Amino acid sequence: MENIGFSGRIKRNEFVRIIVQCLYSLGYCDSAACLESEACVSCKSRDFELLEAHILNGNLDSCIMSLENINGLSEESRSSALCLVFEQFLLECRKYGTFLDLELLRKKVLALNMRKEEIHKLAYELLSFGDFGLEYMDYCAVDELRKKLIPSLEKLLPPPITLPERRLESLLELAICGQIDRCTYHSSAENMSLYRDHHCNRDQFPTVTIQILNGHRDEVWFIQFSNNGEFLASASKDHTAIIWKVEDDDRLTLKHKLCSHKNPISLLSWSPDDSMLLTCGNLEVLKLWDVETGSCKHTFGDNSFIISSCAWFPDSRRLVCGSSDPKKGIYMWDCEGNEIKAWRGVRMPKVLDLAVTPDGGNLVTVLSYKEIRILNTSTNVEHVISEDRAITSLSVSGDSMYLLVNLNSQEIHLWDIAGTWTEPLKYKGHKQKEYVIRSCFGGYESMFIASGSEDNQVYIWNRRSSIPIEILSGHSKMVNCVSWNPKRPQMLASASDDKTVRVWGPSKQSPSNSCNSIPRDSKRSQHRHMKLKEKKTFQEF
Repeated sequence: MENIGFSGRIKRNEFVRIIVQCLYSLGYCDSAACLESEACVSCKSRDFELLEAHILNGNLDSCIMSLENINGLSEESRSSALCLVFEQFLLECRKYGTFLDLELLRKKVLALNMRKEEIHKLAYELLSFGDFGLEYMDYCAVDELRKKLIPSLEKLLPPPITLPERRLESLLELAICGQIDRCTYHSSAENMSLYRDHHCNRDQFPTVTIQILNGHRDEVWFIQFSNNGEFLASASKDHTAIIWKVEDDDRLTLKHKLCSHKNPISLLSWSPDDSMLLTCGNLEVLKLWDVETGSCKHTFGDNSFIISSCAWFPDSRRLVCGSSDPKKGIYMWDCEGNEIKAWRGVRMPKVLDLAVTPDGGNLVTVLSYKEIRILNTSTNVEHVISEDRAITSLSVSGDSMYLLVNLNSQEIHLWDIAGTWTEPLKYKGHKQKEYVIRSCFGGYESMFIASGSEDNQVYIWNRRSSIPIEILSGHSKMVNCVSWNPKRPQMLASASDDKTVRVWGPSKQSPSNSCNSIPRDSKRSQHRHMKLKEKKTFQEF
């Protein structure tokens, strides 16, 4: 059999047969038939053509013989195919046959080496056909049922007897996915062309500072883009939070400055519908803000309930808060401050961080520094992931499948939320020993991980590699937190002790879209953040 292709690994007949199948599936039946005739290659194998003819003619014995004579067919596949055929003829016997016909069919079934479960299935079919509407069936309806049996057998029988459905499209999609997997900087949701090999250039990846935000008067501890990508919120040691508007030209402008906390703000959380924002004061209360007006709608907690973390449920009407006080545990509130549910007691250590998966299916908490507890909110079943080193922060992926934790061992661990992994994927290179450093998922389909670092830089990894693909310089002090725009995969933001928020974008950026732009090779300040300050270390959570 002649092979084709650059490496000679493709069998010509198989290639032509797949093309014929594709033409038929696209509706080009005349072209497909012409190719079959010219190449002397049929879309259907000779064995299946015979089986199809016997089914359409209603010849049970010939169908059985055809299936028995097919070489290379496993007993399981043969038994399942025979069961489908017998179901069809059982129905026809009930409609047009006699008791003797049914008895004969029963003997044929018992004479064949079919699996017990298949025989039990046929017995059930025999008893349940009374509700099948047989009295309304005519010969045309029986013919239609025979025709519908053909594709069922095509899906059941293995190659080369039949071809998997839409085989050529499947092979092309596998090739495209393989190219995406090999593309280090893949960050586009656009459909890929079949005309050329896929490759995303680095110059379309966020690697340069396109804007510096100077709205805070002290260290910036936390940032987060809204779910719709239209806003960025930043929280600072100066006791304020700022809501920034992302304009159409990718510039950010100040929308609201939120000023009513008495302590530094350590955490933010956008409601899923982006109409509200939670701000969590360091060893203080939690406040709920209206994004449109910038007004405070409610204050949660008091001096007796110190909130350490917060998150939203998908309906934007319920939120959860964790306390660093073990006696308080976790509370679920509505937006008016009414308690809905609480998790507290001797089994609830102090809560360091928490998150709710975007689908609302799991509540993920970090407890006692080294324990990740994942609670299924529907079944109340929980499982625990244990780490060897102290966990300083937590984030979950947009598809609700994975979680990230930063450790003081200078590693970031990626776990599956379902709990099937025995070991995490590990990412290294950044610096973290003393302080709370936060990481995030980002880019197209959350295929990238970004993190701050104690060495004043931003680190970015492709999820498939433990080695950073980019190290972004620009901040003059420690980078505490990063956030990737969920709707603009080429936009990344970072928050630093240098009192600024940097917005990163691709190097191919129009000059009119940049503000305070700094080349990537600009010299990083050598100033190191050595002095121990009152900012929150992971030990103080």
